[in-house]
Amino acid sequence: MTSPDHLDVDRLSALGGEPVLVVDAKVWRRPAAPIQAVVIGVDRDGVLPAIVADDFDLLVTVADNPPRPWVLLGAGDIDAHIARIADAVKANPLAATIAAQVLRLTAKLPLANALTIESLAYSTLLGGNEFARWRADRKADDIAPLPIEPVAVERNEDHVILTLNDPAGRNAMTAAMRDALYEALANALDDPSKPSVTLQGTGKCFSTGGALPEFGTAKDLAEAHAVRMLHSCARALDALGERATVRMHGACVGSGIEVGAAAHHRIAAPDTWFQLPELAMGLLPGAGGTATISRAIGRHRTLWMLLTEKRIGAALARDWGLVHEIEDRP
Repeated sequence: MTSPDHLDVDRLSALGGEPVLVVDAKVWRRPAAPIQAVVIGVDRDGVLPAIVADDFDLLVTVADNPPRPWVLLGAGDIDAHIARIADAVKANPLAATIAAQVLRLTAKLPLANALTIESLAYSTLLGGNEFARWRADRKADDIAPLPIEPVAVERNEDHVILTLNDPAGRNAMTAAMRDALYEALANALDDPSKPSVTLQGTGKCFSTGGALPEFGTAKDLAEAHAVRMLHSCARALDALGERATVRMHGACVGSGIEVGAAAHHRIAAPDTWFQLPELAMGLLPGAGGTATISRAIGRHRTLWMLLTEKRIGAALARDWGLVHEIEDRP
């Protein structure tokens, strides 16, 4: 296609009606005009052409075992694969294009700054029509009572084990659990003995992510942003550096991997799988995923996870760098 000028790019946006742009990766170069649309570069021949990764938001190929930042489309009709991704963007164009912008903007920023930008974008989308539509279509449900100790803390000499402790609720990350986890991580950071820390979950899975009944309950979105910044478990886990290990198993959904990805040592059981479901809700990750996951696997593959909502198994997660080891639970 002809390179768009500054007036023409208006249409290449959520508001302009073309929130996604599918291009030939061999020839496309991002123009000087600011495109808001999600740019998907396609390698139909499986030749993995030389590209400038910054020109694209997502790069897909039919080549086996492609290197980062490429994503293998897999078996089947390539056009059908691409159409499904494009349809996901078109279903929630503001959330998709804002997520792509956040990933582009924060890729080279310090983690703390990237978390701040993500949180500001998340609060913006919480006030948007796409999220409101998701809430309106969802049947209201009650928040189940948490156990007395939502995060169990165990200390053995200079090692602290933190366990997400709501197996009945699949360790869904309620505000109370987040606050308890942050307090435990902050205590480890403040401890002059500098203990090592292992984060794990009890029950069938590590965590199914944010507690859905709590989504959209914040009355003041500016205040909600401030709370996320004050009690950022991803920031605290990252600050522990080499002292922090996360052991994951079963489902790791949404914040269940966004927070876990901040640990410098990430271990998965063979049954572990990962998923980012936020786009269908009209949102982007809000617990740090655009910063933590993208630092592990790159922003292009992070966006692919968000746009497709596909589950990533432990083996692919290891190949991509989302986890470092696969081993059975102790």
